[in-house]
Amino acid sequence: MASLAQESSTARRTPQRRRRRGHSPLLAPLVVFGAVVVFAGVYVAYVLWPRWPDAPVALDAPSLPIVISGTAFNIEPAAIRMSVQRRPGVHERVDLSYLWPSLVPPDPAIKPTVGAPIDPNERLFVTIASGDATLPLMERVQTIYPRYLVAEPTAGPPGLTFRGFRDDTPYDGDDLVFESNAPEHFLARCSRKGVTNSGVCLLERRIGNADITLRFPRDWLTDWQNVASNIDRLIARLHSS
Repeated sequence: MASLAQESSTARRTPQRRRRRGHSPLLAPLVVFGAVVVFAGVYVAYVLWPRWPDAPVALDAPSLPIVISGTAFNIEPAAIRMSVQRRPGVHERVDLSYLWPSLVPPDPAIKPTVGAPIDPNERLFVTIASGDATLPLMERVQTIYPRYLVAEPTAGPPGLTFRGFRDDTPYDGDDLVFESNAPEHFLARCSRKGVTNSGVCLLERRIGNADITLRFPRDWLTDWQNVASNIDRLIARLHSS
């Protein structure tokens, strides 16, 4: 009888031992979850870990391949005004300057000083930036600007038409300046001539999803055909087909 009771007790304990030795059904999901957490932590640490920026390219290096909003450009390093932008690859924007009318990058050895500042009549300033958040200029001319413009245009230098913005609008003090027969070719928004300077013109071109904004003195409008020709030549150089 004692032997039978012992066998019965052993039989009852054996399944319990087997259950204890078996793996928990929650173990595998916990291991997977832990691995995912570790991987995510490593990735976040890699992304956020501070890195030294790439060294800027030398000013006399060949033109750099730069992509802005999916559009490719070739830009001379010496024309790029900010050293942090002087590297190949993808950019949000680049800021450039060229001597006028030669369209060569300025000499980096010549630094502006208080006694000898940069003469704005000798520079063409260019910004290339993403146009994803803005309407193309011609769409603005057709859908936004008309509500702010004066009713009647006026004649400018031969071949140009001026149409001013009303004084009670966000563009107060500006004129829309465009080629009379081909507004899409030469179209700029120019501030009116002031007491101490000639005013500034902003001319925009869109290539792909990138906006090219060119800034020059309003005085250049007297020679606007040469300005338009040089701008076409510069854009073709920056973005060759």
